[in-house]
Amino acid sequence: MQNVSAAPISWRTEHWILGGVALLLTALVGIVIPTWASATRHEPTPTPYTTMALDLPQLPPGAEADPTIGAYGLGAAEPEWRIVTVRAGQSLSDIFREQGLGPNDLQRALDSQDDASALRHIRPGQEFAFALGEDGSLEAMRFERDDATRVVLHFGAEGVTESAEERAVERRTHVAHGVVTRSLFYAGEQAGLSDAMVLKLANAFGYDIDFAQDLREGDSFSVIYDDVYREGERLRDGDIIAATFINQGKRFTAIRYTNADGETMYYNEAGRPLRKSFLRTPVEFTRISSTFSTGRMHPILGYMRAHKGVDYAAPTGTPIRAAGDGKIVFRGWKSGYGNFVIVQHNAHISTAYGHMSRFANVQNGQRVRQGQTIGYVGMTGLATGPHLHYEFRVDGDHRNPLTVTLPQAEPLPPAQLAQFRQKSAPMLAKLKIVDGTQLARASD
Repeated sequence: MQNVSAAPISWRTEHWILGGVALLLTALVGIVIPTWASATRHEPTPTPYTTMALDLPQLPPGAEADPTIGAYGLGAAEPEWRIVTVRAGQSLSDIFREQGLGPNDLQRALDSQDDASALRHIRPGQEFAFALGEDGSLEAMRFERDDATRVVLHFGAEGVTESAEERAVERRTHVAHGVVTRSLFYAGEQAGLSDAMVLKLANAFGYDIDFAQDLREGDSFSVIYDDVYREGERLRDGDIIAATFINQGKRFTAIRYTNADGETMYYNEAGRPLRKSFLRTPVEFTRISSTFSTGRMHPILGYMRAHKGVDYAAPTGTPIRAAGDGKIVFRGWKSGYGNFVIVQHNAHISTAYGHMSRFANVQNGQRVRQGQTIGYVGMTGLATGPHLHYEFRVDGDHRNPLTVTLPQAEPLPPAQLAQFRQKSAPMLAKLKIVDGTQLARASD
C-alpha cells in the first residue's frame, strides 16, 4: 500500500528545483544579451560643419535705421505711460503745462507732424500719454491720429522719431424705433439712442422739421445707425445711416450718401438733398419764447413794439449756428441786441443773431459755412433771460423765420441718381419693415 502522506512533500521538492533552474537561466540572459548588443552597436560618425563669414547688404542711400528696433532687441521695457484725459476747454498747451513740460516740447511735437491737426484740434474725452525720464524730461508721447492709427513720438537728442500702429476699426449697425411722448430726448433714450445720436437725428431732419414748435406727442421715428468699435471695444457713436420721421402725420426720409464731389449729406427718397440754403432753426431744438410780431409788449421797456424776429430760449452757452453760408458783416455790441452778429448770405438775404453771451472765433469780414458756430446763447442787451433773438431779412425787410419759404437744393444728376437708388434701396426696405412691425404692434 502506497504511503499517500509522503507524496505532497516529494512534489514540492521537485518544483523548487525546477524554479531555481529557471531563475538562473533568466539572470544569465539579462547579463549576456545587453553585453552582446553593446558589443555590436556602432557610434554614428559626426557630420562636419563649415563656418563662413557673409557680408550684409548696405542700406539704400539716405535710409536710416530705426533706433527703436535695437532697443526692442535689447529687451527694452514698455515706457511707463502717464495717461491724461482731455477735459472740456483744455488745449494741448494746458496739458503739457500740467505735466511739467515746456512750450519747446510742444513745439517739437507739432513740428514733427506733416499734418498736426490731431494735436491742434483736440476734444474732451480724448487721451494722451506721456513717458518722462527720471529728470522729468519728455521721452515719448502717445496719441491717436485718427480712429485707426496710434502714434508714438520718441524724443531724443537727435530729434523726434515716430512709430505708428494701425488698429482694427469696425462699424456695427443697429436699428431703433421711438415714439415721442415727453420729449424727443426721452423717446431716443427709450429707443436706446444716446443724446448725441438724437441730436444727429434732429440735425438730419432740421431743414424740414422745426423741433422747437413742430414736434407733437405721437410723432415717431425709425433709425438705422452705427457705432464705432476699435479692437472690439466701443469707441464712440457713429452716424445716422438712414431714418424716417413721422411728424404730424407727414413722413420724412433721410438717407446718408456721399456724392461724386466727396460731400456727405442726407437725401430724401427722390435723391434731393435735405439740406436747404438756410437752417430753419440756428440753435439746437429748444422752445420758442417769443414769436415774430408787428406789435408786442416789450418785457423790459414796457410798451408796444414790433418784434422782428423769433426768440429761442436756451441755456447760456448753447452754440449758435450760422443759418447759411455767408460773410460776417457785423460783429460787436448793438444797443438792445447786446452782442450781435449779422451774416450776409447773398445780395438779398441776411440773418441776425442777438443777446450772445460771447462770440465764437469769428471776425468781421470772415466767411462762414452753414452750421458753423458763430456765438453762444446769453442775455446781453435788453433781455430777461438767456435766449437767441434771430432775424431773417430780405432786401432789408424783416420776414418771419418760421414761415419764410426756403429755397430747395438741386437733386442728384441722373448718373449719380441711379447709384444712389441702388445703395439706398436695402436701407429703405429695412426701414419699411421696422415701420410696419411697429405699426402692427401698435394696432394689437
